[in-house]
Amino acid sequence: MNAPNPAPVLDVWCELQCPDCRSALDDVRALRERYGDRLELRLRHFPLEKHKHSFAGAQAAEEAFEQGKGWPYVEAVLGRVEEFDAAGEPFLVEVARELGLDAEEFDTALVDGRHILIVDADQAEGKAIGVTGTPTYVIGGERLDGGKSQDGLRERIEEIADRLLAG
Repeated sequence: MNAPNPAPVLDVWCELQCPDCRSALDDVRALRERYGDRLELRLRHFPLEKHKHSFAGAQAAEEAFEQGKGWPYVEAVLGRVEEFDAAGEPFLVEVARELGLDAEEFDTALVDGRHILIVDADQAEGKAIGVTGTPTYVIGGERLDGGKSQDGLRERIEEIADRLLAG
């Protein structure tokens, strides 16, 4: 008996201090609602140097995924990006506390850097495949750049996902 085809993967290159990534959340939610488990959405980190807390945000997101609430955490931080800009790392720990996550563990993770290798690897891979800004999506080997405009991107992602699922 053949194993079922794995779900197509949509890599979402993002950073938690990016207002454009906050705007992209509506698309991410709509894609999750439309496809459910048939499409694997993966957060990929692409910290931008112009945002001084972006590496900490990426590490905090990894800790949230480790604690089982990755996407709710990402959405909560992006939904309050101005607060994150102003408060920095203490804001990341506070959001973890608000979501019922182990805030002390977040604080420790930000100090000990346990997730930095994942963040660095994502950023290096992003640069290698031509990611220059956020949000950027990769599905079916195709890179879609949302850093300048997100117009039509969800429709394009859906076309590719539908093709991959039919394939």
